Amino acid sequence: MTIRTTLKSLVVLNKVSRPWHLPVTTGVTIGAPAVIGALTGTFNDAMIASLGAMVFLYMSPNRTTSRMLTMILCTFGFMACLTLATLAAVVPGLAPVGLFMIALAVIVITRYYCLPPPGSFFFILASCVAMAMPFDFSAIPMRVGLIALGGLWAVLMAFIYSLFTGAHKTTYTPVEVDPRVNAILLEALFLSVCISGSYAFTLILSLDNPYWVPISCAAILQGATFRMVWHRNIHRIVGTSIGMLLASFIFSFHPSPIVLALLICVLQTIIEVFIVKNYALAVTFITPLTVIMAEITSTGMDASVLLEQRMIDIVLGSFIGFIAGAIFHRTSLFNSLEKKMDERSRLSELLFSRTHESNHSDQ
Repeated sequence: MTIRTTLKSLVVLNKVSRPWHLPVTTGVTIGAPAVIGALTGTFNDAMIASLGAMVFLYMSPNRTTSRMLTMILCTFGFMACLTLATLAAVVPGLAPVGLFMIALAVIVITRYYCLPPPGSFFFILASCVAMAMPFDFSAIPMRVGLIALGGLWAVLMAFIYSLFTGAHKTTYTPVEVDPRVNAILLEALFLSVCISGSYAFTLILSLDNPYWVPISCAAILQGATFRMVWHRNIHRIVGTSIGMLLASFIFSFHPSPIVLALLICVLQTIIEVFIVKNYALAVTFITPLTVIMAEITSTGMDASVLLEQRMIDIVLGSFIGFIAGAIFHRTSLFNSLEKKMDERSRLSELLFSRTHESNHSDQ
């Protein structure tokens, strides 16, 4: 792939369209809790509910009942991730181990049940954000409750949206699973080591706002092929750089909570329009949105400092994700391991069947 092709991919819009009402509904769903929080003086708490409302992004193109079931299960997944991540963050050295276990579980489950993009990404994001929050054991039930409220709000909005768009009339599509269990386990183990390892590396470096490193690493590794990993890496760094300028412009006006809440609605709508057309353009608007979301953990930190730290984290996380993607997609190591595991599996099945037959013959 030439440099010209890479640069061209930064500006080319894919010929993929979405009905206009889906991005608008997504923006309203995710931004509404923040708006309510801004009006009631509980903006930081409401941001946790907005994080839970991101379950709306997992609304499948299936029938209404399937959509509701998937989103409710995802809500429980968000709640579990936030709880485990918060508890793991009590001991600094335990946090990467907790992130490894969470990432391993969500990657295996989402891969096995063929959950479409964003797949495991927002479960990992919620876990990383939870680890960065100031630890308060008594606040865990409230935070989990806010995630649950946000998720239930998203389910309600998805139900209303499904009724208006006639999703109940669509043809039922049965749940598909990926039978390549060994391949899924190998991929999940490797990706989990990379994501949790990137977080451990930031702790060793004593970075002030490190949780965006594993988030960026996970985002880059969402690419199914090495070419997609490379594209995402370039798009994310370029898009973030431009997004920094946009975020700096926004925060130069020192916006009030209600303005920030409304910006969440607008930015999320724009992201949903561009995410299927051009990843770099989407990241341009994802950057100011995530800086606003960082209000949960910033504890009054200056926006310019947040932006500077975010850029460092993005570059570091993207570099780690790119190296990990190159190892995973450019080597035959994992294919060889998968074949050996498949042979062992077949041997186990053969031995089990023979043992089963001998038991029957003894009887």
